[in-house]
Amino acid sequence: MELYGIADWKTEKHVPVIEVRETIEKGASISVKVSVGKEIAHPNTTIHHIRWIKLLFWPEEEKNPYEIGKIEFSSHGESIKGADTSTIYTEPFGKFRFKTEKAGKLIATSLCNIHGLWKSEKEIKV
Repeated sequence: MELYGIADWKTEKHVPVIEVRETIEKGASISVKVSVGKEIAHPNTTIHHIRWIKLLFWPEEEKNPYEIGKIEFSSHGESIKGADTSTIYTEPFGKFRFKTEKAGKLIATSLCNIHGLWKSEKEIKV
């Protein structure tokens, strides 16, 4: 059994999608967009939703990755009137910015309250 689900994001709605330039300038600010459900929408209801997305960067030749950030999603239609009654739903999407002088691998993870942990990776070059 695997800790993280992995699949092609074009066919699986739980996989985090990383959007970033593949080649970056050394020391320049990098903008990274991460979302879940880009090709196939994730429901994001009280019963079935993405709780968070986390982005890590693992520089080449380093032992451990660095956590760039984590975004939590708190509104899934719940209210005191019951499930899916508030009409307020968060979309699992976020933007991160960071700087690096090294090439490496971006790792995005997400948590679905029903289907567990999901992961995707993307190499960036300097």
